[in-house]
Amino acid sequence: MDKIAVLVPCYNESKTVKKVVEDFRRVLPEAVVYVYDNNSTDGTAELAQEAGAVVRHEYQQGKGNVIRRMFREIDAEVYLMVDGDDTYPAEAAPEMVKKVVEQQSDMVVGDRLSSTYYTENKRPFHNFGNSFVKNCINRFFDTNIQDIMTGYRAFSYQFVKTFPVLSHGFEIETEMSIHAADKHMQVDHVIIEYRDRPEGSVSKLNTFSDGFKVLTRIMNLYKNYKPLGFFSLLSAILAVLGVAFLIPILTEYWQTGLVPRFPTLIVCGFVLIAALQSLFAGLVLQSMEQKNKQDFEMQLIAAHERYQELLKDGERGA
Repeated sequence: MDKIAVLVPCYNESKTVKKVVEDFRRVLPEAVVYVYDNNSTDGTAELAQEAGAVVRHEYQQGKGNVIRRMFREIDAEVYLMVDGDDTYPAEAAPEMVKKVVEQQSDMVVGDRLSSTYYTENKRPFHNFGNSFVKNCINRFFDTNIQDIMTGYRAFSYQFVKTFPVLSHGFEIETEMSIHAADKHMQVDHVIIEYRDRPEGSVSKLNTFSDGFKVLTRIMNLYKNYKPLGFFSLLSAILAVLGVAFLIPILTEYWQTGLVPRFPTLIVCGFVLIAALQSLFAGLVLQSMEQKNKQDFEMQLIAAHERYQELLKDGERGA
């Protein structure tokens, strides 16, 4: 088992990957730097290998697929995930690792938004999107994570081996943040100095399509992690619509004793039944989610036992 594993997912980062590998090897000489190439066509893998990284490949396109492969294949005491675009300073890595080792953090977030992100980043919609997503998640999940979509994070062994990677693309960071908040894992922050991509390096993010994917993922995760809140909201909306259309019918019936709009009355009845069903669905799914949380605690115990076994094996090997 590695002491520290630096995980660098890459897709066409030939302009920057060599510097990223060299920087992290310099500040974390005891770490193994893994570059996972995701079908690059510009020689990224070769440059990373020349710089001293262990190069592996993931052939399913998408950052989420790369992270899934990394987490599955690598055993380490501490994991440090960083993008290969040289926008994150390697100098912050020792402090992030220290929080995992000494303060038992499950996830350490490299916080860009509290420092230079809004001045360095030249894409205003990205600035708005990061703030919007942060506020949504902190409100929905009652947490206080300062940078939801940063690609610079440190993890414990227990987090990595119990995190179910479901996203395929750039929504993965959002999924990590929500998972940590929902499972009451210890999340700490290190403020980092973000810098924009160097000249010639091109972002793979599409502001609108990827932003839509992130928002869709937030709603899906809210439904899965907070089913009572989601279905109660849906039930309330249906109930309001049903009652709003039902009131004129009842008023007319009280005044005349007649119900001339039977189709509307029937639809209102079905809408109110759907509202009731939605509420009960939320109650049932909330009970199931509680059981999932109990099972997750047992998974954490099993992961911790496996972690201790790997440490003992390493000591015997040494």
